[in-house]
Amino acid sequence: MAALAYNLGKREINHYFSVRSAKVLALVAVLLLAACHLASRRYRGNDSCEYLLSSGRFLGEKVWQPHSCMMHKYKISEAKNCLVDKHIAFIGDSRIRQLFYSFVKIINPQFKEEGNKVKLDFLWHPEVNGSMKQCIKVWTEDSIAKPHVIVAGAATWSIKIHNGSSEALSQYKMNITSIAPLLEKLAKTSDVYWVLQDPVYEDLLSENRKMITNEKIDAYNEAAVSILNSSTRNSKSNVKMFSVSKLIAQETIMESLDGLHLPESSRETSAMILMNVYCNKILKPVDGSCCQPRPPLTLIQKLAACFFTSCIIGYLIFYIIHRNAHRKNKPCTDLESGEEKKNIINTPVSSLEILLQSFCKLGLIMAYFYMCDRANLFMKENKFYTHSSFFIPIIYILVLGVFYNENTKETKVLNREQTDEWKGWMQLVILIYHISGASTFLPVYMHIRVLVAAYLFQTGYGHFSYFWIKGDFGIHRVCQVLFRLNFLVVVLCIVMDRPYQFYYFVPLVTVWFMVIYVTLALWPQIIQKKANGNCFWHFGLLLKLGFLLLFICFLAYSQGAFEKIFSLWPLSKCFELKGNVYEWWFRWRLDRYVVFHGMLFAFIYLALQKRQILSEGKGEPLFSNKISNFLLFISVVSFLTYSIWASSCKNKAECNELHPSVSVVQILAFILIRNIPGYARSVYSSFFAWFGKISLELFICQYHIWLAADTRGILVLIPGNPMLNIIVSTFIFVCVAHEISQITNDLAQIIIPKDNSSLLKRLACIAAFFCGLLILSSIQDKSKH
Repeated sequence: MAALAYNLGKREINHYFSVRSAKVLALVAVLLLAACHLASRRYRGNDSCEYLLSSGRFLGEKVWQPHSCMMHKYKISEAKNCLVDKHIAFIGDSRIRQLFYSFVKIINPQFKEEGNKVKLDFLWHPEVNGSMKQCIKVWTEDSIAKPHVIVAGAATWSIKIHNGSSEALSQYKMNITSIAPLLEKLAKTSDVYWVLQDPVYEDLLSENRKMITNEKIDAYNEAAVSILNSSTRNSKSNVKMFSVSKLIAQETIMESLDGLHLPESSRETSAMILMNVYCNKILKPVDGSCCQPRPPLTLIQKLAACFFTSCIIGYLIFYIIHRNAHRKNKPCTDLESGEEKKNIINTPVSSLEILLQSFCKLGLIMAYFYMCDRANLFMKENKFYTHSSFFIPIIYILVLGVFYNENTKETKVLNREQTDEWKGWMQLVILIYHISGASTFLPVYMHIRVLVAAYLFQTGYGHFSYFWIKGDFGIHRVCQVLFRLNFLVVVLCIVMDRPYQFYYFVPLVTVWFMVIYVTLALWPQIIQKKANGNCFWHFGLLLKLGFLLLFICFLAYSQGAFEKIFSLWPLSKCFELKGNVYEWWFRWRLDRYVVFHGMLFAFIYLALQKRQILSEGKGEPLFSNKISNFLLFISVVSFLTYSIWASSCKNKAECNELHPSVSVVQILAFILIRNIPGYARSVYSSFFAWFGKISLELFICQYHIWLAADTRGILVLIPGNPMLNIIVSTFIFVCVAHEISQITNDLAQIIIPKDNSSLLKRLACIAAFFCGLLILSSIQDKSKH
């Protein structure tokens, strides 16, 4: 009765809210959010530099997050490269001098005021008076070399010397009024920043500084802002207000030693903000979205936009022409049952309509991808890791996964429902790992490495099992798999202007699939039917696997040979990243044995299954009770031992070196724990399995529409509310991934026909397309250089 009520309730929910309705809701949310952000940009301006200079918040104790954009942490080499042959001048009081010291340390931690062709000056002018005016006036003369960057500010000395009198404030206003036109003139050719005064911690101030109150500081700041912003009548002031240090000081001034000067960490944050303001537009770091303009469209991106626009227009025309025909075949509703009755005669959906509809949907989805991660319409923020941001979501999804469980259709080891479940929970854990920034926490990193290895293990197990059992080495099967694996990534390479190797997991899976195929397809082809009852064929297959292992070892320990192979054109266009194949070498080598382990496991399992050594009935343990209990004990001990080793890992390089050999221990332990008990094989989590069916799309889509700045940051659709933002962006992200999965399946059926002659013609067209793409890409690369 309870089960019947559950099924009826489930049907009732699906009637009102299905995957289709969820996608409609996601589309409405995207349109509304895009409209709101567009209106906000128009109203508040499109300059993220203003946000960087004026607003933000602390993530944790010392990590500063600007409002709506990402701040890059500059290394010494990057800072010197940006500021080479530049002259930066700081002018002001002791607070400006401390900011100057922090800025110098970014360029040279050994603290030399003049680095590699970088001229840095500090000019002591603690008051805004005639002396400061004369210094600035000299720079306005045409014969004098002007600094490229000027950072100025002063007020506390005026308050202190004149005992906080109102006359001193009036004189300050007069002096800054006379300096404002000079600063404005300089700002036409140089970057000029006026640093507003930070608050003080009045309880810590010495007796001779007690007159410097926050009330006085606010009055001086208001005077500076009103005068400098009104220095030009017909346009916006070019002098930039550096007001963000006030916000930083409000959080950190309690740590001050004297109540007046900020702690070192706060000054370093302000200096890094200055570095971002000036250098982001020059070096264009991926994880520094503040002050960066939208990247210009490449030729390939423009052609892609034309193609998708043509598909959308073509589908609309097609839909209008065939609307009347579809209306005649519209299903009628049975009033008694409330269910739709299909007409006896249905108009078949043509391949052209499916093709146009799929590319139409894909074009709209790619527009969303571009808006999220290239067009600067939506905001981006830096990641910040805390244990709670990683472990709380993990616990939450595990509870949901256990709650939603169903009986499996079959109880074989690693049956389809179980592998989908496995992919699902692994993918969700990897997503949480990425968005929480947990890569900085080494124990979590090592466990995630095992999950990636487990994906590749399934690649070896799944494809080996298929070829061994089916014996289907036809070109259609290969093309179907390659299309499903690579379609989305190829489209994203074109639309998002990224190399194929950037989406590293797909190249890994693709190459290993081809390795499996070639290993089994080469003479002599050995399949299960041929090997039945003949140990010679089993020996032949093991010999093949042995040669494969030797080949893997050779490439693993011969980096030169590996790089020569993959540096050959056109392979280099696929596997190079930042001009070399080192990243590909590192990724391939990190999991070099796990696919082989998956193939070997599949061979042993299928051999035992054929000899009826395994008991795979419902509720039955996989082996006899004694053997099952022994293997379970060994698996649990192995699982815990590996977990303890990974959690105690201190050096990433050393642990990465051991990972290829030891990751299989954790994977096999999990498989045995999950499959030896009969009751464990009989159920699966439908929650995890649903996500497992779209795991590849989830992994790829996260790069641009859930994370941001090519995974370095987080996409912000709803600013000011991180929790609501994650909920909304995740909902849209999952709907998009599911839709792309369906589009890929529909296109695979059309583009990869079963007829070999038609397939060869299609392959020739695809080859021509990729040749054209490679030529255009080469032309683009030359024009960039």
